[in-house]
Amino acid sequence: MEWKTLSTEDQLTDIEQASFRKPQVIFKHSTRCSISSMALSRLERSGSEGMHADFYYLDLLAHRNVSNAVADYFKVQHQSPQIIVVKEGKPVYNESHLAIAMDSISDHL
Repeated sequence: MEWKTLSTEDQLTDIEQASFRKPQVIFKHSTRCSISSMALSRLERSGSEGMHADFYYLDLLAHRNVSNAVADYFKVQHQSPQIIVVKEGKPVYNESHLAIAMDSISDHL
């Protein structure tokens, strides 16, 4: 799994613009949460090979302001853990907790 780090609010505009070329996936991860760690592990075991998308990792404890900005910018309710798929500037898939699965993500790419 090749993650890009999401650590600044300025990156949200870049993610939105890039989503017109290919889907952008944001994973909001709480490093203190066992459910979040399990979701991350499941994603990494599944891998992203062959998927035409960029995958962003957001440590929401280290970057709480960015996590809040993601919710505001893309108009989704904050969850943790959370996966958001952005296409053509809009979130097309948003899921949290144990419902996070690569099969579901790939269906929305």
